[in-house]
Amino acid sequence: MQEIRVQPLTQEAFAPFGDVLAATGAPDKIINQGLCGRFHDRAQLDFGPEGRAGISIFNAEPRALPNRLDMVERHPEGSQAFLPLHEHPFLVIVAPDEGGQPGQPLAFVTDGKQGINLHRNTWHGVLTPLAAPGLFAVVDRIGQTPNLQEHWFDTPFSVIA
Repeated sequence: MQEIRVQPLTQEAFAPFGDVLAATGAPDKIINQGLCGRFHDRAQLDFGPEGRAGISIFNAEPRALPNRLDMVERHPEGSQAFLPLHEHPFLVIVAPDEGGQPGQPLAFVTDGKQGINLHRNTWHGVLTPLAAPGLFAVVDRIGQTPNLQEHWFDTPFSVIA
């Protein structure tokens, strides 16, 4: 089984796959009578011409490292953002597209205060919290056309710390 080593989630490393959602640096605006910093427009949300934005709540069971990766998926019709409703790190697995198939996967771990937005058509692993609770607000495309493709690897990977 091939191993994938987890690396910290940074915007630079994650940029080919999506956006890191975090309140870092100085706020873009100060609002609400000077009592709130707004970190403005942090994600490139994409719901396609036939879709609309939807907000769902996911409750995923926590997993541990090493973690077995045998499948990735992607959403050809729109982006998908995961906003943790906790301050626990979670695992983010992505893979570049290579001719319609996933290439070599990469694994990231959040710092507990980051969310992510996966761009349209990005191969990614399933939601993988590393601690309970596994509650996430998910902003993604709602529409009538299919928006899920799965790829099962012939040989699974082991994601390690």
